[in-house]
Amino acid sequence: MTANSTATDLADPRGTISDEALVELSRRTPERFGEIYDRYVSEIHAYLGRRLDGQAADDLTAEVFLAAFRKRETFDPRRGTVRPWLYGFAGTTIALHRRAEARRLAALQRNAGTDDGREHGHEDRVVTRVDAASAQGRLAAELRALSDGDRDVLLLSALGELSHEEVAQALDIPYGTVGSRLSRVRRKLRAALGGVNPLLGGSDG
Repeated sequence: MTANSTATDLADPRGTISDEALVELSRRTPERFGEIYDRYVSEIHAYLGRRLDGQAADDLTAEVFLAAFRKRETFDPRRGTVRPWLYGFAGTTIALHRRAEARRLAALQRNAGTDDGREHGHEDRVVTRVDAASAQGRLAAELRALSDGDRDVLLLSALGELSHEEVAQALDIPYGTVGSRLSRVRRKLRAALGGVNPLLGGSDG
């Protein structure tokens, strides 16, 4: 797309206005961003629900779209499409929520001495794809032990069902990094589970 492209240029072959065109239009007509919300709210809410829990997803979905709306001037269709761009805001929102939750749990632990202060996001629901209960426990522990970067790549791929290219855009990392991180994490989890490949479709290559 060139600097002189118009919203009409960004319509898809069926004549439906594209996501990218809507973001462009929303810069001049802010209410058009509501159409982006309508297209992706269910998907983003579901992803947040898998990473966190239902209440947090309800609370944070609006924050994701508000952040995207405020940053719509910075969206560049030459760097990718709207869907992974939104997932990038989702990831940032999750991280902020987790840090706030960790601080809250730490305060509760200091005050009551009854909580271990760990974060228990509902990304652990991913373990329901494992048949054996013991393997579920091991998988949950391994997921919590991953670095933030590795966990985000894994869960955007496994839960968000984003392509490697979309994950790269969402996290603003090189395409090749996505593949190498996924391969490393898959090998690590498979080894920890005694050869079971619980949720990670595709090859390790």
